[in-house]
Amino acid sequence: MENKKDFKNTLKILLLSVLIGLSGGALGTLFSKCIALVTGVRSNNSWLIYFLPIAGFFIVFIYDKLKVTGVGTNQVIKNCTGETKLSPLITPAIFVCSAISHLFGASVGREGAALQLGGGLTSLFGDIFKLKDEETQILTYCGMAALFSAVFGTPIAAFIFSLQIVFVWKIRFKAVIPTFVSSLIAYSFAVLLGSHPERFHIGNIPEFSGLLLLSVVSFSILCGFVAMFFCYSIEWCEKLFKKLFKNAYFRVAAGGIIKVVLTFFVKSNDYNGAGVNIIEKIFEDGEFKPEAFFVKIVFTCIAVAAGYKGGEIVPTLFIGATFGALLASIVGLPVAFGAVIGMTALFCGVTNCPLAAIALSLEMFSGKCALYIIIAAIISFFVSGNISLYSAQKPYSLKQFFKFSKNLKKTLD
Repeated sequence: MENKKDFKNTLKILLLSVLIGLSGGALGTLFSKCIALVTGVRSNNSWLIYFLPIAGFFIVFIYDKLKVTGVGTNQVIKNCTGETKLSPLITPAIFVCSAISHLFGASVGREGAALQLGGGLTSLFGDIFKLKDEETQILTYCGMAALFSAVFGTPIAAFIFSLQIVFVWKIRFKAVIPTFVSSLIAYSFAVLLGSHPERFHIGNIPEFSGLLLLSVVSFSILCGFVAMFFCYSIEWCEKLFKKLFKNAYFRVAAGGIIKVVLTFFVKSNDYNGAGVNIIEKIFEDGEFKPEAFFVKIVFTCIAVAAGYKGGEIVPTLFIGATFGALLASIVGLPVAFGAVIGMTALFCGVTNCPLAAIALSLEMFSGKCALYIIIAAIISFFVSGNISLYSAQKPYSLKQFFKFSKNLKKTLD
């Protein structure tokens, strides 16, 4: 009787994971196309940046009226552990406000929005199907993976990232198969609906040598320190903004005004929005500005601290690509190769997700530079330590790592 009940519960979760995959694929495609549309509008109308402070008022107003103020990726992570309950209203809030942020030039990404869209979607399913807390927690992993997969076009990375972002070296095995199902279905459905996966062409890869290996190790160490600097800078800026501007409307307006002044000062719109176009320039033309990585850190910290919505991962990839390209140019390596190392190492350093970083890079770069990608992720992971963009992520230790390896081996055996 007990086995029959377990079978029914397992089947129920699997069917819901399929439904979440389909819904996530559709929602992720719609979100991606919306962000692409508003980004195109902003690119052709650079004057829109001057209305960023006003746009911020609408963002605060929407979050206030939908009663989701303060809800972000950390709350989605906590929903996976049962520490909090996520409101389904976060889905329309983050969708609309991310579009507003990108339209007017806030330096934010898409991954935070994707994770929150997935979390809100799962919460809605939980209310509709009257799910138990444990079932909702498991399906939250599915929702995160589905939206991440649909938006980025990286199903394996989305699957691993969603599992690892909560507990770095601890897997919730009940969530493994449903999360994989949701991620794969969401990706497939998104492609069917016309979504274009994020892919970059590396070009020529340097011939292996001891000197090249030493360069990769050095780049990875430096990227680990930059990852730490980026995370600490965001944390410091958020505290400073909240201290200086108690009112959320004043805070977002102040951040918008500072962004307008900085844009005028640097005489470039390269640092507004997510910045995928700048990453593409590195791989297509080998073009980048030496100071780009640092300026992007400043722009992103201000946007996030002020309250603009979207996320930090695409800006992280921008920072990694430009910093890696700078290091490569200094030692005479192809800048695209340096960008690969930088993107992998920065992503790993700010998320504490080495397996997800490896999978993401392998998917984005079509499996090339695998050895160097693995080296970059591992080194950056240990250099950057427990620092993370997500305070809700559970800290890790070497003891947990060895326990994870032992449990994984038992599972595979």
